[in-house]
Amino acid sequence: MGDRAPAILRIVLILAAACSTRAQDANQPASPPPADAPGAAIELAKYQNESSSVRIEPARMDSKPGIALIFEGTADLHYYAKPETAPAPGLELQVKAKSDNFDFAPAVFPQWRPFTDSLGSKIEVFSGRFVVFLPIAWSKTSAADIGDVQVTISGIACTSLACLPPFERIIRTQKMDLSQIDSWTRITLETAGAPDTVVAGPSYSLWFALGLALLAGLLINLMPCIWPVLPLIVMRIVQQAKQGKKRATASGLAFCFGILLFFASLAAANIILQLAYGTALQWGDQFRNPAFVTAMALLLVVLALFMFGVFIITVPSSVATKSGSGKGYAGSIGMGFLAAILSTPCSFGIMAAAFAWAQTQKLLLGTIAIMVIGVGMAVPYAILTSMPGLLQRLPNPGRWMELFKQAVGFILLAIAAWLIAALPQVRRMRLLYFAIVLAFCVWMWGSWVGYGTKALRKWSVRIFAVLLAIAGGWLLLPAPAPEPIDWQQYDSALIQKALDDQRAVLMKFTANWCVSCKLLDKLIYSREDVAKLIEQKNVLPINGDTTEKNHPATLALKNEYKEPGVPVTILLMPDRKEPIRWRGKSFADELKELLQRLPSK
Repeated sequence: MGDRAPAILRIVLILAAACSTRAQDANQPASPPPADAPGAAIELAKYQNESSSVRIEPARMDSKPGIALIFEGTADLHYYAKPETAPAPGLELQVKAKSDNFDFAPAVFPQWRPFTDSLGSKIEVFSGRFVVFLPIAWSKTSAADIGDVQVTISGIACTSLACLPPFERIIRTQKMDLSQIDSWTRITLETAGAPDTVVAGPSYSLWFALGLALLAGLLINLMPCIWPVLPLIVMRIVQQAKQGKKRATASGLAFCFGILLFFASLAAANIILQLAYGTALQWGDQFRNPAFVTAMALLLVVLALFMFGVFIITVPSSVATKSGSGKGYAGSIGMGFLAAILSTPCSFGIMAAAFAWAQTQKLLLGTIAIMVIGVGMAVPYAILTSMPGLLQRLPNPGRWMELFKQAVGFILLAIAAWLIAALPQVRRMRLLYFAIVLAFCVWMWGSWVGYGTKALRKWSVRIFAVLLAIAGGWLLLPAPAPEPIDWQQYDSALIQKALDDQRAVLMKFTANWCVSCKLLDKLIYSREDVAKLIEQKNVLPINGDTTEKNHPATLALKNEYKEPGVPVTILLMPDRKEPIRWRGKSFADELKELLQRLPSK
C-alpha cells in the first residue's frame, strides 16, 4: 500500500482540481459544435494562458495513407500518454476514427516526453506540437474511394496547476479522395517504440489470412478477364494429354509456373519498393495510371477480335511439338503469365483484399501471402493436368466452343468499355476512335492475307497495318492540348452585358456531331495568332453548343439569327448594328483584320 499511496493521492488531487475547474467554467457558454473543415484549427483545451488545439489533414507515413492529427499548444498544457500514469484508466489521450468507406488501424503516437507533476512524480505526456497518425488499414470499396471520416479524440488535459474536465471531441472531416494520395502531406514520426510502428491491417489470424489469399487465387479463375485464354489452355492440355500422362503433367506444371512467375514479379517489385524507396506496392495504383488503363482496354479489344475469329493465335510448331529438350514448355509458361496479367482488371476486389493484409505484414510474410495468391490460381490447372481421367471427360471441341468464344468476346468488349469510362473525359473519345483504328488494323492483319498468300504480299499488308496503328496512336492517344481560347457557354445575359461594356463578342455555333465544326476549330480557333488577338482586344468568346434542340444556343441560332445549320461564326461589334457572319472555314484573315481594328484592353 505504501507504494500505491502517492499515486492514489495524486489521482484524488487531480480529479479534485478537475471538478474545481468544471465548477469555475459552469457559467461559461457551451463549446461550439464540432467543426467540419479539415485543416482548420479546433480548440480542445484552454486554462488561463495555456491552450491546445488540433487540425486534421490527409497524410502519408511511409507508404501508408491515413489522417494526421496535428496538435499545437503551449508547453505546460499536456495530455497523458500512458494509462498507467493517467489520473484514471481511460483518461490517457485516445484517438479513433470511423468511416463508411474505410477501416482504420490503431493510432500511431509520437515519442512522449517526461513531465514532473505537482507531487514530484515523473509522468509521460504529450504537449506542445506533436502529430498522431491514423493509418487506413482496409478499404471497403473500389479504387475510386471517396468518403467522410469521423474522428473522436478523448482524454484529459492538465497543466502544472490544474486539470480540466475529461473531454471527448468528435470531429467530422470533409471528403477524402484516395485518388489524390500523391498530393497528401508526407509525415514522419519518432515513435515511442518499434512494435508500435507496425501498422496493423484487418484483424485476421495468420492462417485465416493465408487461407483468404489462397481463396482469392482460386476465385481469380472465375474472372471473365482470363476467359480469352481458357479455350487455348483447355485445347493445349487436351493435346498434351494425347502424348501421355508425363507430357500432360509437365505442360500443366509449366503453365502453373507461368502464373507463379507473375506473382513472383509482384512480390519482387514489393520488396524493391519497400527496401529501396520506403514505400509499398499498393494493389490498384495501376488503375490510377491512364496509360495502364488505356493499354488494358486496348488489349481486351484485341482479344475480343480474336474471340470473334478476326485473327488467330498460333503457337510455332518448334514450341508446340518439341519434347525432351524442354523448349516446348516455353509456350505454356508464357500462357500462364498472360492469364495472370489478364486477371488484373477483373480481380480488383479480390486482390485488394488479400494485398491489404499482405502489405501490413513483415516483408517475408507479405511475400509469402502474395505467392499464395498465385498458388491458389494455379491449383486447378495442376489438378486437371495430373488426373488423366478428368481430361478424358472434357467435351470435344466443336460448335459449342466457337459460340462460347464469341460470347466471351462481347463480355471483353463490355469490360473494355468499363475501363474506358474510368479515364478522364478528355481521353475517352480519343481512345474510342483509336480502338476503331486498331480494330481495323487487326482486321487487316488477320483477314487480308491467308495461309497461301505470298510472303511479299503478306509482309507488305502486315507492315502497313502496323504503321497505320502506330500513326493512329501517335495522333489520337496523347491527351489533347488545352484550348488556346477560353470559350464561355452561350448566355444571352452575358452577351448583352459585354455589348453594354463596349466589348466585342465572337460566337461560334457548333455541335458535337458536326465534323465541319471540328475542322473549323483546327483551322482557325487553334491558331495562336487568333487566340492572342481575342485576348488582347478583350473580345468575349462564346461557344454556342447546338448539339441538342433545346439548348439556348440552338434556339438563338434558329429564332434570333435565322441560321439553318452549323458551323456558323458571328461577330458582334459595339460600333455595328448588324452582326458579321461567316458560314465557311476560310475567314481567318478577315476575322484578324476586324479584330485588329478594335482597341486593346
